[in-house]
Amino acid sequence: MKKYLAEAIGTFALVFCGTGAIIINDISGGTVTHLGIALTFGLIILGMIYALGDISGAHFNPAVTLGFTVAGEFPAKQIVPYIIAQAIGAFLASSLLKYLFPQNIHLGATIPSGTDMQSFWLEIVLTYFLMLVIIRVATGSKETGIMAGIAIGSIVGLEAAFAGPISGASMNPIRSLAPAVISGDLHSLWIYLTAPLIGSVLAILTNKLLKHSTSTP
Repeated sequence: MKKYLAEAIGTFALVFCGTGAIIINDISGGTVTHLGIALTFGLIILGMIYALGDISGAHFNPAVTLGFTVAGEFPAKQIVPYIIAQAIGAFLASSLLKYLFPQNIHLGATIPSGTDMQSFWLEIVLTYFLMLVIIRVATGSKETGIMAGIAIGSIVGLEAAFAGPISGASMNPIRSLAPAVISGDLHSLWIYLTAPLIGSVLAILTNKLLKHSTSTP
């Protein structure tokens, strides 16, 4: 049970702080700044990995949970409970933000600034890099250790910094689903429900190739 609680808390923190930074930046005239938003996402992930990684593995993302499962590092029977816990955390965070900032329309939802296909492919590549880093630095399905937190938090912040203005740099289906549903804006949501899952699986397949190559004389 504590694993699911940890996933709910960590995902709540991610959505509350990350999308909260977007909301506050909007209503304050840009005082947080785009780089500040990217930094917020990276730092909250880093902090939650250190706080909760030894309990649940600090997935906070259905794409990560799927990736670990495909890699054979996470039991398939726990996929649904993990995603439910992540959803609970994300929807609680977006609901609280809606209560705190009722005047904000999108609640930090991820909305493409260009074409849907542009953001679709961008989200695949972004999640690919994220999952590849995670699977290479994590111990099993546990994202623990000093280097794991720094590496994962850094890649989240980096990708949010350069790709955020185009696709929103979600890399996380539940991070996009919660604000979209609570705000009532489901525009282009399909991108963020599918692309991260594809990118995650591709990263795991790549990692299997890398492991096979290093073990072959």
